[in-house]
Amino acid sequence: MPAPNEITPQQLLRLMGTPDCPAIVDISIDPDFEADPYLIPGSFRHSHKDIPRLVDRLEGRACVIICQKGVKLSQGLSAWLRSEGIQAEYLSGGMYRWRDTPGAPRIPAASLPDAKDNQTLWVTRHRPKIDRIACPWLIRRFVDPDARFLFVSPAEIEGVADRYGATPFDIEGVFWSHRGENCTFDTMLEEFCLQTEPLLRLARVIRGADTDRHDLTPQSAGLLAVSVGLSRQYRDDVAQLDAGMGLYDALYRWARDGYDEGHDWPLSKN
Repeated sequence: MPAPNEITPQQLLRLMGTPDCPAIVDISIDPDFEADPYLIPGSFRHSHKDIPRLVDRLEGRACVIICQKGVKLSQGLSAWLRSEGIQAEYLSGGMYRWRDTPGAPRIPAASLPDAKDNQTLWVTRHRPKIDRIACPWLIRRFVDPDARFLFVSPAEIEGVADRYGATPFDIEGVFWSHRGENCTFDTMLEEFCLQTEPLLRLARVIRGADTDRHDLTPQSAGLLAVSVGLSRQYRDDVAQLDAGMGLYDALYRWARDGYDEGHDWPLSKN
């Protein structure tokens, strides 16, 4: 019988990439992590010995605790957090079981930009349309839920990146940008090892909309239309990003669960 504070990899996979996904805390000890330096998407590292700081960082959010095997470290910490009033679960089987679960992605720790104050900082051009909303959505849902994004004039991106230690993206001449016929969203899927079937399906829609190749998918023209509409609707880029998060949440659920569903009229008379 499963424990009441246990979650399986399959259950966590269903939550991943959605607004309902809990905070994911990796408490693997350093030697174990150094031997296998990968992270479950959206997770952050934290010492199991520093409980007060973890409680502060969670700010009451539900969480899933992960260690290598899903035994004493994660079960003990999840029980402790529950005694603090936090809805905490431990991942059944830990990272070992996640690693053996079909379709469960893992992010190479070396691919992550340096974080400051527990969040990564990114900078790109102002007035975003498609890639510059899709990429922040991907980062917040699968890489760093607390990531911060700066939208500035193109001429100032290099200076802002240097002064504030931000990672530039979706501009020419930087690492996180278009490569050949692929857009920045594709680059991030590749570098973060997030090339799951739903995200690859979503990437084709984004690529078609962002590079004006609407022959790639029938949904690409619609994404362009909605993206242009959002950009006209919001003067503030951060407010536009907040609104765009809901758009890409819906597109992700379509790509994961509803891509083969159609709609017609009139309804059957039978």
